Amino acid sequence: MPNQHFHTLRDLLRYAVSQFQKEKLVFGHGSAHAYDEAAYLLLHHLHLPLDTLEPFLDATLLPEEIQQLLEIIRRRVCERIPAAYLTKEAWMHGHRFYVDSRVIVPRSFIGELLEEHLSPWIEDPETITHVLDLCTGSGCLAIMAALTFPNAHIDAIDISAPALEVATRNCTDYQLTSRITLHQGDLYKALPSPTRYDIILSNPPYVNSTAMQALPAEYQAEPNIALAGGQDGMDIVRHIVAQAKQYLSEEGILIVEIGNEYENVIAAFPNAPLTWLSTSAGDKQVFLLHAQDM
Repeated sequence: MPNQHFHTLRDLLRYAVSQFQKEKLVFGHGSAHAYDEAAYLLLHHLHLPLDTLEPFLDATLLPEEIQQLLEIIRRRVCERIPAAYLTKEAWMHGHRFYVDSRVIVPRSFIGELLEEHLSPWIEDPETITHVLDLCTGSGCLAIMAALTFPNAHIDAIDISAPALEVATRNCTDYQLTSRITLHQGDLYKALPSPTRYDIILSNPPYVNSTAMQALPAEYQAEPNIALAGGQDGMDIVRHIVAQAKQYLSEEGILIVEIGNEYENVIAAFPNAPLTWLSTSAGDKQVFLLHAQDM
């Protein structure tokens, strides 16, 4: 597409939205609609405030800026790369995290619950001293837990060494390396010594095998190991639940996100006294278990 057809940010925004909708891109990595994603990508790459579009819409762009934006639009459309991988950042509940293709793009309803200090399940956030984050990926939930519970030390585990490189960068950016310890390994086995936790959090791989085969290209761009949960999606969730009591304090709680796998969770744990927590996506995305009920 020749540059002379574009002059302003408005021109590029209109073109991007048209292309995104024409090619039926899939969203969900931070933006819900073509317009929101187009505006975000353009503002980011122009180094403009992400929440301020209107004053710049009719500003004339430099030829090199137009060329750069057209290339970003082309990559998003033709390569189906998630926007977060193009910008090397993701925003979750007001917090910015560095991301790249070594980790899934941060998105978790547990983040919503942490914003509310896990109320009413946690009466006083300052009494929480030990938190475990399983399958930490980019470290986003570990970081949010550290910000939510100011007196807590957080152990964060992932089996992927490349993912932990990203998590290390994010912990450093938030100046939380003294309060978050990252461990590489297979769930609880990665812990160097027995510890009792007030809270265990996990947004684990939970996508069932049938759903994995149907994932759109944007989600296939993410690490398979961070998504695939086996035939019914519960392979890793079973291990998390089965061993949790050994690592929880007497009054501790386990919180696990399971996406759209509600029916498979019920089938996998028919007798477990699960408490389903309310999120913006409804009441079937995240469950809680009390140590005393395990």
